[in-house]
Amino acid sequence: MSSASLPKGLRIGGDGRVRCGWPGEHADYIDYHDMEWGRPVVDDQRLFEKVCLEGFQSGLSWLTILRKREAFRRAFKEFDPAKVARFNARSVDRMLGDAGIVRHRGKIEAAIHNARRAVDLRDEFGSLAAYFWRFEPTPGERPRRITHAAVMRLTETAESRAMSKELRARGWRFIGPTTLYAFMQSMGMVNDHIEGCTFRHRSEQERRALSRPTGRAPCPGLGA
Repeated sequence: MSSASLPKGLRIGGDGRVRCGWPGEHADYIDYHDMEWGRPVVDDQRLFEKVCLEGFQSGLSWLTILRKREAFRRAFKEFDPAKVARFNARSVDRMLGDAGIVRHRGKIEAAIHNARRAVDLRDEFGSLAAYFWRFEPTPGERPRRITHAAVMRLTETAESRAMSKELRARGWRFIGPTTLYAFMQSMGMVNDHIEGCTFRHRSEQERRALSRPTGRAPCPGLGA
């Protein structure tokens, strides 16, 4: 079988595995697709890291951000919200001099600001995971089949728009509905591995086995 004979959006890698086509032939991007993307995450630091990095990605490719991720982790104290919330003007200046990250003052200041809002969310809901996972769509709100065409249409959803609206109301920055849907895809709140991808089944198994986090506050209404 060749990639040309597969449904659109899939390709065969050098290892003979069929996977989503977007990692191309970049080894680090393939590893991210295979080992991380679409697998459910309930760890607060990883969730905060990803929502921050999605904001930094705006106007850039995810591959660019992925290759700078370790430098971002060093600069942002492994994305511990409580530590980042204590950053100050000197911290911003330090990061503006760090060639390993994206040196964009507005995005850096937004990440620090969002860390303070994340601390507030964690105090209110018990964890960031408990908050974010409340926006997971029900099966009936998902496409019947995850094809290339379906994924291309899923740039934002009712759930990502509701999350964006909620977070904006709470003061968060750089959290538009498209950014947040990419966050939901990567953190396994949805499984957008195209049907036929070798790694779709594993993500789905992990999602089924996941004990969803619960929090102290009522679920935000999507119709709000």
